[in-house]
Amino acid sequence: MYQIVVPVDDDVNRAAAQARHVTELPGEPTEVSVTVAHAYRDTNRTDENPDEESPAVIKAVEYLRDAGLAVEQRELYFPVAEGILELATDIEADAIVMSGRKRSPAGKAMFGSVTQSVILDGTVPVTVVAVE
Repeated sequence: MYQIVVPVDDDVNRAAAQARHVTELPGEPTEVSVTVAHAYRDTNRTDENPDEESPAVIKAVEYLRDAGLAVEQRELYFPVAEGILELATDIEADAIVMSGRKRSPAGKAMFGSVTQSVILDGTVPVTVVAVE
């Protein structure tokens, strides 16, 4: 089984682009398993006080399931890049499919880039898809 991690943020268009890319990969849907991961900001979240599910997560999961793929959902916490990489290692992922966002050079320098960190520190192939 080919295992793909799809980390999504709260942008529905980026999540849809990531899911679309995964469904267009070669191979049969029965040969692919996808883990959709979302980072939550509240590190004090409990089962009694859950975060609302992100519309982007809902969109990605529905798109992938409609294509016949096996889909699992996971939560990530800060720092996000480390969470993505740990998840990829934990589930022995074969690939990560991300969607970057446009940032100014100053924004990248001041705040870093999750996508950049995952690309540089990852041990599996990382695909960055464009939003149409």
